[in-house]
Amino acid sequence: MTGHHDPLARLSAEGVSVWLDDISRDRLLTGNLRRLVDERHVVGVTSNPSIFQAAVTKSSAYDAQLDALRQVGADAEHAVRDITTEDVRNGCDLLAELAQRQPGDGRVSLEVDPRLARETDATIVQARELWGHVGRPNLYIKIPATREGLPAITTAIAEGISVNVTLIFALERYRAVMEAYAAGLERRLDAGESLDGIASVASFFVSRVDTEVDKRLATTGGGRTADLKGRAAVANARLAYGAYEAFVSTERWGRLEAAGAARQRPLWASTSTKDPDLPDTLYVTELVAPGTVNTMPEPTIEAVADHGEIRGDTVRTAYDDAAETMAALERVGVDMDDVTRVLEVEGVEKFETSWNDLLATVEARLEAGR
Repeated sequence: MTGHHDPLARLSAEGVSVWLDDISRDRLLTGNLRRLVDERHVVGVTSNPSIFQAAVTKSSAYDAQLDALRQVGADAEHAVRDITTEDVRNGCDLLAELAQRQPGDGRVSLEVDPRLARETDATIVQARELWGHVGRPNLYIKIPATREGLPAITTAIAEGISVNVTLIFALERYRAVMEAYAAGLERRLDAGESLDGIASVASFFVSRVDTEVDKRLATTGGGRTADLKGRAAVANARLAYGAYEAFVSTERWGRLEAAGAARQRPLWASTSTKDPDLPDTLYVTELVAPGTVNTMPEPTIEAVADHGEIRGDTVRTAYDDAAETMAALERVGVDMDDVTRVLEVEGVEKFETSWNDLLATVEARLEAGR
């Protein structure tokens, strides 16, 4: 499909980079990832602990590598590091040419151990290790936007490590993320280093906001909340883009851009719809704005390709509506500060659980062959 009847081409033309929110050895070996790049306009890949846990648990494609690791007496931590970095490195190589053409795209994201989400120094150490271990310039290291993650983001950027900031839910925290990125670039410039090749995205989580808000709306009761269902996530993300526009128009950012800095693009993550009552393309079609990324699981990519209606910019035209939605939520007693706080805690916990499950799976498979 090309042009008018290809919603993904239309999305790309509107300035939204289509990324795949998944990676596995199977996708790499079968040519599936290559097909998505060639036919579905995919220009980047994100991974997270849950994605790797699913990939390794369900596939025999890792057996040979696990056998080799068992031979050298590797423990589960070491094995998981080698397995995940190999997939990411191969993904980076597949996208390397694209990365040359579209700086900031053509990249694969790899997350630091989620158990370090509250430890600044340990996060910095691991970001350096993973960056060196993968050894590809078109890598993003994912660092969570926890309070403790913010100084780690600044340090990583200052050291020339490109960062995908993950688990952003709150507007206030998102502003702090943009500050952390700018501070890292400033530190790098002050040290006389070049800003060439440094990129960053800020992953604003979408669907989980509706999941939590709609749960609360259901308990506040009354018909006056029904029309707010399924609206908080899009409104929150639209206001995030407003915050981004405000930031890139500051004098501070202007100085950095003049020195060669690349903008930290807003990335819409968690964009598969969790509520069957909502359209399956909702978090794609309603969040179209230039200079953004939308990372989607494959079923969402296919849904957009099949029936996504791309109507041009659906973010900047709807700032007033987004602000009104937030005000209406507040009026019916939804405390967004509490919502985003709960989501951050849950987000870190979910990734920790997946990581521990992945370690246990790999441990069991190493043991089974001993």
